[in-house]
Amino acid sequence: MSDSVLALFALFASGFTSATLLPGSSETLFLFMLAQQAWDTALLIVIVGTGNSLGGMSNWVLGILIRKGLVKNKECKGKEVEKKWHFKAENWLKKYGSPVLFFSFLPIIGDPLCLVAGLVKIHWLKALLYISLGKFARYSVLSLIII
Repeated sequence: MSDSVLALFALFASGFTSATLLPGSSETLFLFMLAQQAWDTALLIVIVGTGNSLGGMSNWVLGILIRKGLVKNKECKGKEVEKKWHFKAENWLKKYGSPVLFFSFLPIIGDPLCLVAGLVKIHWLKALLYISLGKFARYSVLSLIII
């Protein structure tokens, strides 16, 4: 596998992990790769945006699994600050519906939004649409920094 393909895979993986509870810094890698000017900007946006969107959807799936009782929600036990964000995310989703998932790109609240979307039964297609719109918009705006 060429170095170029490995770098693109690393960008995808970084985008995915950045949208989960795993550590990731997709913005840094994305901007670094943009600055190299070795790849088309649109290609980089598609790769990192797809990874980040799928990472967000993995949180949605986790919410579904928690709702069905297949996974215990130990993440929130004893963490009052995180509980507060989960309740806030749930209130936003109940009040504004699936379009609020556009803001899943935001730090701190983005991951809980996706998780809670699964808990409150937001349809997967609506979740994917709005999560993807937000994630792709973030990387598109970030790409303007280098251009």
